[in-house]
Amino acid sequence: MPPKRRGPLLNLQREADGLKTKLDGLVADVNQLNEHNRVDLRQRCSELLSAVEQTTQALKKLTKADEPAPVGNYELRKQEEETRLQDFHNQLRTLELNLQSPETSEASERLSAQGPSGDQESEEDSEEEEESEDEDNNDEDDDDEDEDEEEEEERSDVKEGEHALMERVVAISAFKGEQQGDLTMEKGTVLHILKKNKDGWWLAQDSKGNKGLVPKTYVKAQPLKEEEEDDDDDEEDEEESEEEKEEMDEETKSKARSSHSNWDTVRKAITEIDATDVLSAMGAIPAGFRPSTLSKLLDEGVTYRGSHYIQPELSQSNLSFKDLFLDPDTGKVRARTSRVCLSLSLWSCKMIPPPGVGLQVLSRHVRFCAFDGEQVLSNIYTVRATYSAKNPKTWSFSPRMSGQLPSLLDGECFLRCNSASANLGVLFELGVTYIRNSTGERGDLSCGWTFLKLYDASGALIPLRTYELILHGGTPYETDVEVDPSLTKGVTGSVFQQMLMSRRVPKLIVKLRTPNNRTMAHLNLLPDTFVGSLCSVQLLALYRQLLADTLLLDRVTMQSADLICNSVLATFPEVLNQSDLLDAFQSAWENAEKLMKRSEKRDMAVLKREFVRVYMEYVFPLLYSADMPAPLWADDDVDTQRARIVFTSNHPQSTAQQAFDISQVTYDLLSSARH
Repeated sequence: MPPKRRGPLLNLQREADGLKTKLDGLVADVNQLNEHNRVDLRQRCSELLSAVEQTTQALKKLTKADEPAPVGNYELRKQEEETRLQDFHNQLRTLELNLQSPETSEASERLSAQGPSGDQESEEDSEEEEESEDEDNNDEDDDDEDEDEEEEEERSDVKEGEHALMERVVAISAFKGEQQGDLTMEKGTVLHILKKNKDGWWLAQDSKGNKGLVPKTYVKAQPLKEEEEDDDDDEEDEEESEEEKEEMDEETKSKARSSHSNWDTVRKAITEIDATDVLSAMGAIPAGFRPSTLSKLLDEGVTYRGSHYIQPELSQSNLSFKDLFLDPDTGKVRARTSRVCLSLSLWSCKMIPPPGVGLQVLSRHVRFCAFDGEQVLSNIYTVRATYSAKNPKTWSFSPRMSGQLPSLLDGECFLRCNSASANLGVLFELGVTYIRNSTGERGDLSCGWTFLKLYDASGALIPLRTYELILHGGTPYETDVEVDPSLTKGVTGSVFQQMLMSRRVPKLIVKLRTPNNRTMAHLNLLPDTFVGSLCSVQLLALYRQLLADTLLLDRVTMQSADLICNSVLATFPEVLNQSDLLDAFQSAWENAEKLMKRSEKRDMAVLKREFVRVYMEYVFPLLYSADMPAPLWADDDVDTQRARIVFTSNHPQSTAQQAFDISQVTYDLLSSARH
């Protein structure tokens, strides 16, 4: 059997291991430094530093596509190697300073004692010394220069201690950098904030010297502990060789520590904290509420929307499709069976603590998606909940209504996922969209989350039945946070109190079942991974049939990527992001089906032709109507204006249209298909 081919990332990891061995040998030789081998060690340090820089540049150029085989947690492993190489670089820079000529050895010792950020701090110290000298020259009292410089350094150390105290934060959730310039951090990482931007992205630096942008909602202010300061003070005392410097440093540190206690109150007043902390401190929300994780993913773009997942997925070569094929015998889309294909019914949510005074709730909803414990695997689908003012802690779904039920309120949903993960399951996040009465600020909060694992320890699918899922507080990456800790306060271990407590715990009730044969036939025509409403399954299946006809039959060659003139293919995915237009399409389609004969309902050619006619006549004009306001989530005024146009206009074609754009009539395969 031929040996397994190593990927570029693994090769660079092995190269970094070799650099680590050389660095350890160099450190051992530097510890035995003498004047005869100083030049040789300096040359070795320079060559090793150059090799580390070249390896770092090669690592930054690597992408996941360069690997010959899939690599798990690729970005995390790459980030760990970059951090390790940066640590090598910092150590070599310190050694390089220590290997300077004897005339500059005293300065190099001061730089090495300052750690990885010694270069920057030394520049600041030199500037402070120059400023102090200028002040001494202009001083009319003619005091001693050494005493003035010591006093100036003491004042600067105190200011630096205060600045570090105010800007010290800790990560309350892991964050993976998505763009160049972002700083990847793990939960619990201590950071120092260098700059606070008004857009909510702060420039931070970690303990290893890495700098980048992090979202402010992922960090929380944390004061320095006196124990940590004492440790730092002890290290500095050991590195100082002169007794006079030690005495001066001890005096400076004692002043800095005394100033820290004075700054505690000031820090709380001037340090910017996120809206959730403010609301929690006001008592407006329970302690377990957090900014909505799934809502944030939806706001970042189309990556987790149904309009993206309905598109065909390209194969690894990008020359064919991975999940869209035609059956040569019938001419229809070839049905594909996913690992998981089931329907789920959202029934109700019980004992959900409502937000307190000062917040107006605009929407109560549940967002769910396929999840493996680490990352979202599908699009994110949202279902609005209803509630009664008499019982605000109970949320309901699929209420009884006259006429057609809006898809946004329909709790009958489906889930398809083809992931082979053993931890595959469904992530549910209960959320509210609110507005603060005092400031008018809008936001999305998570009222709790739960994860339903779909496979047991033996690898078998769990029974399809009704489940009462206990909700957890915090984010989906926190497991020990309660939604409302006050519910369990004072509860003892007695059986009776445990039973009472179980009735007060927030829960989500959901039922899993197998779809009927007709629905399953439609679901198997959809992408391998997709979640949505059962009421729109037939429309989604017909759209996939039109995609297959156009992309697999009508193109001149399979390698052609020219623009395709087809308004339905180009604009239907956008309708999935606007539930009221999807409802209008569903209503018009049901009316058209009533006029069809039974034989026509089984004829795919007739169904496709009628699909295009209904869409272009009733939906396409509304999508680009000049009178239609842009959709805005949980805004009653906008929803009312849109409903008036969507459901009261008998002839949408007669409404005023927006300025024509080529994207309205052309389907771009390269930008639409998933890679």
